[in-house]
Parts: sequence; structure tokens; C-alpha cells
Amino acid sequence: MIEDATAETPFVESRYRMTAATPTPESVERRTIEHIPIDERHGRARDLFTVWFGSNIMLLTIITGALATTVFGLPLWAGALSVVLGNVVGAVVMALHAAQGPQMGVPQMLQTRAQFGSYGSLLVVVLVVFMYLGFFASNAVLGGQALAKVTGLPTSWAIIVICAISVVATMVGYRLIHRVTAILSVVAGGALVVAFVWIIGVNGVPDGTWHTDGFSWAGFMATLSVAALWQIAYAPYVSDYTRYMPRDTGQRAAFWGTYSGCVLGSVLPMLLGVLVGAALPDDDTMEGLSTLTHGVSTGVFAIFAIGITATNAMNLYCGTLSTITVGQNIFPTWSPRAGSRAAVSVVLCIIALVPALVSADDFLANYANFLALLLCVLIPWTAVNLVDYYLLRHGHYDIDALFERDGGRYGRFNWVAIGCYFAGILVQIPFLSTTLFTGFVAEAIGHVDISWIVGLVVICPLYYVLMSPRMRSVDAADAVHGVESAA
Repeated sequence: MIEDATAETPFVESRYRMTAATPTPESVERRTIEHIPIDERHGRARDLFTVWFGSNIMLLTIITGALATTVFGLPLWAGALSVVLGNVVGAVVMALHAAQGPQMGVPQMLQTRAQFGSYGSLLVVVLVVFMYLGFFASNAVLGGQALAKVTGLPTSWAIIVICAISVVATMVGYRLIHRVTAILSVVAGGALVVAFVWIIGVNGVPDGTWHTDGFSWAGFMATLSVAALWQIAYAPYVSDYTRYMPRDTGQRAAFWGTYSGCVLGSVLPMLLGVLVGAALPDDDTMEGLSTLTHGVSTGVFAIFAIGITATNAMNLYCGTLSTITVGQNIFPTWSPRAGSRAAVSVVLCIIALVPALVSADDFLANYANFLALLLCVLIPWTAVNLVDYYLLRHGHYDIDALFERDGGRYGRFNWVAIGCYFAGILVQIPFLSTTLFTGFVAEAIGHVDISWIVGLVVICPLYYVLMSPRMRSVDAADAVHGVESAA
């Protein structure tokens, strides 16, 4: 599926190519959702490794891994295996989206206009904004609690500090986020190693940590699904962090740089969570981590708290780009720049901050269900986008048409994509398993949620079969037009 497109132009060149001079490395990013000109491209594939490795080493990742041994009751070996498998599988979907960035040079959700039409894409983009806000709020709560533990600040004020730092990073933009995550790859990675060494080699763990009983297929598959969905949740914005890469980066390099960084950056902290949960299954995960790392816990929590600001900046940055995408769709003459990004990021931060402050104690538990349902509506988008890009259009898109209010050659609505999208939601419902709703199939198989697998397996071939005739018609029309132009 992954083919290098460096030897040919994978899209129609944009008229925005020379709209601005190359910015200096120290400058605030001026661009938002417009096409990144070829002469402004920079970076290497290894930069993608650090942006995803560093940003994933955070408390929310650790807590997600701990679900295996606390909520799902798996022994340590089974929890570790399911976490690894889930990340390895889910990251394939995520990294395939990342490979699109260097070729198209526009944010991920803007590309959605090519599949769903200029207006048809709005529903998906709005839902993605809510997902960004959910992750932002969740991380803000965790980061605030960690910062409060280290500094003694009230939790509410610590949450505000975390959010404020994230907003500033979003205002500065792409380059700063890449640089900070590169530093985090070393600093947070080192803190992770220290935590493992301190738990196992210095303080030790309770005797029951290494028990082998308690395995269940329901728990194993539930953990695998959670780990896979962790990766798939990144799909709507991984391309945002590859769109500045040179086109000759190649799709393979973009894929593997993103894939390796995100898998390693997620698996390692999740394994720490599995270990903490196995050692102290009845304790709160953060309290358990503090207990097991006694002696270095202050430093570990301080680094993880600071690291969350970078991860949250990524969530806020992409949520801002998606919000601007909606605004530019409604007001096509709007040319948003750095000031617009700053204003939108502040508004989004406030929207996410209010519920985080009001319900910090039980916010994470309540929002986890909401995020699970949001992921249900993202899976069909993933299927449509990947099939359209890799199997139907092979990376060839008219970038100018993406900025036209009527959608240009892509139209206002693509009813095939929209129909497949809603069919993808419906087909997943019987397989959903959350505390808010459990489908009859999920209930029959022990409350195992495999909805995301069903969604991908059904919608990928369905969209391909239904869209192929239209693509043949478009190709034929383009061929006739090309002959007429030549004549």
C-alpha cells in the first residue's frame, strides 16, 4: 500500500506555492491550513520519530497501560503482550495517514474535503475538534495533579499553568513543538528508564506482582483494543506534523519515522502502567507510581508534568487547525495567519479548561466513555481516507480545489463517502462495549469491544467498490479534457 511518490507529482501544484518567504527558524509560524510551498519544506524523517516518541511519554499513557492489570484484571505477562500487540497493529493505520503529509502539504482534516466534499467534511472535522478538546482536558487534569504533587500548588491552579504553557507553544507553532518533543525524547525517556530501574531494582515490587493467574480472553482483547485505539486516535492529525516535510521525504520514510516513534513512545510507558497496576492493583495508578518510585518520584512526576504541556500543545495545535478549517469553509475568503491561530487556541483552551476545573476528580472516568464513542465515529473516516488516498487516487489531489467553497472537482457533498461513513457507525454499534452502552454482540462475547476492527473490515472494501465506478468516470473525463487541451 505504501509507495514512494518522490519521482512524480502526487497532486496538482497549489497556487499558494510562493505566497510567503521562507520563515527564519526563530520566527512564529505564520501559516495555518494553507498549502506549504515546496521552498518552505524542511526536516527529516527522524524528526518524526522524536515528535511522537517524546510526546507519548506522559501520565495518560501510563494510566492507559494500567487498565490491563487494574480494570481488566490481567496478569502482568498478558497485559504486556496485549499492550504491545495493540500498539503494533493500531499504529499501522495511524502511520498511513502520516505518510500523506509530505506529499500533499496540507493539514489532515483539510484533506477530508477531497473525500467527503467541502460541506460533507464538516461533521467529521467538528467531531475531531471535540476529540482534541477531550484529550487536552484529560491531560490538563493529569498534568495539573502531577504538578500539584510536586510544587504544592492547588490542583486547579496547576491545571491552569499546564494549559497556559500549552497555549503559548501552540501560538509559536510547528517548529517549537518539534523541538520540545525532541528534547522530551531524551529527558522523558530518561525519566521512564529511571522509573523502571527504581521500581524493579531499587524499591522492588510486592511478591504478587509476577503472578500468572487471572488471564481471560475478554480482558486480553479489551486491552488490545484500548492500545490499538490509542494509536488510531492520532490518525486525524499525524499529517499535520509531516506537512512541512520535503516531498522527497517519501511515503515510506514518513510512515516508518512516525510508526516507530509512536509505537515505542506508547509501548514503554504503557508497560510501566501494566507493571504499576500489577504491583498495586487496588491503588490509584498515580499514587501507585509515586509509591513504587519513592526516592525519585518528585523528579519523575515533575518531568512527566512538564512533558504533558508539549503533548497538550500538539492536541491544541491540531484542534486549532481543524477549527480554522471549519471557519475557512464557511468564510472562504478568510486567510488565517498566526494571529488567528493564537485567538482560536485561547478560545479552545477555555472551552476545555472549564469542565476540567469543575470536575477534575471524576473528569477522566466520565470523559473516557465519551472518547470511546468519538473513536467509533472516527473509524469510518479512517477507512474512507486511506482507501481513497492509497487505492483510488494514489495520492493525486487537486490542492486548489480543497480551498474552493463549492469543492471544485470534489463538490460540496460526496454522498458515497457520507453513506459509507454512517454505515460504518451503524455496523459498529452492536460491537461497542462501554459503561454507557454495550451492543448485543459485545455482550455475547464477554463485553469485548472489537467495533473498530469491524468498522475497518466492512467500510474499506465497501467504499472501494462503491467509489471505483465514479473514479473511472472522473479519470475518463480527465483523459478527454487532456486530449482536448492538447489539441
